Amino acid sequence: MLSRVANSIYWINRYIERAENYARFVSVNLNLTLDAPGILTAQWEPLLIATADNYGFFEHYDFADRDTVIDYMTFDKRNPNSIYSCLANARENARTIRESITKEMWEHINTFYLKILETQSTKNWEVEQLLQFFEEIKEGCQLFFGIIDSTVTRNEGFHFGRLGRLLERADKTTRFLDVRYFTLLPDDQLMGSPQELLIWTSVLKSVSAFNMYRQQHRVINPSHIVEFLILDKSFPRSVAYCMRQAELSLYQISGRDINTGYSNSAEKELTRLRHEIEFTEVRDILKKGLHPYLDEFQIKNNTAANKIFDTYFDLKPVEV
Repeated sequence: MLSRVANSIYWINRYIERAENYARFVSVNLNLTLDAPGILTAQWEPLLIATADNYGFFEHYDFADRDTVIDYMTFDKRNPNSIYSCLANARENARTIRESITKEMWEHINTFYLKILETQSTKNWEVEQLLQFFEEIKEGCQLFFGIIDSTVTRNEGFHFGRLGRLLERADKTTRFLDVRYFTLLPDDQLMGSPQELLIWTSVLKSVSAFNMYRQQHRVINPSHIVEFLILDKSFPRSVAYCMRQAELSLYQISGRDINTGYSNSAEKELTRLRHEIEFTEVRDILKKGLHPYLDEFQIKNNTAANKIFDTYFDLKPVEV
């Protein structure tokens, strides 16, 4: 497979996964403002900080309120991570490799993009309208991944796409947890209160983990939530699951048996990160501090992504 094609497939999946997670970020925060009016209504800046969009945001805005943050994270073309930018980039990547993806993939992503293009702004929308809009974004992204699962041969292209999707998902799961760090930290009075439990419940709902979590645990407990979203090996949005499945796809691409060890720097970096997570216990995370642990993971996850780029996408011509 051409490195250009592999790179495009990888980024199509990352962009769609990112768009879905941004919709999750905003919709969960909107629900929190309804569940806890007067307590969390002003807390929109944590979303920007957790996604590292705060630097770009404050170049254009002076204050982070509901309308400006939602518009910046959804439609602002100046934000490379906005839902609009992600869908536009995913569509452009898909357009350039239409011969390498299925007809159903192209038609869905093109229609999805055009639908978002018709919606200019969410400013002055009612909360119910916003929630419905972001629900449609999530459903559109999930449908795209369903189309991939049911129409794409399990070849190199499939595994490059899956690799991109899982690395992005792991990163965003840690950022969902980090949003709560920035929300809870300034107010020690919320520790152990119903408001804190409400916020931790929103963390679970933000990754569609509430029902699966409650099947394993009877009460909302922060340490159990951290363990479930980071270390659970069966839940498809947990960090441990994403890293393991991403590693398997990476070895499928090289054709190397995972039990014989790594064959390149990308496999080495991802395998090392997966092993670190596998041999971590929740008490190790809490002892280190949740925010420092998540911050460190995001850096290592980005390092692994850079190694993948160097190994497969940044190929130089062979000098004869």
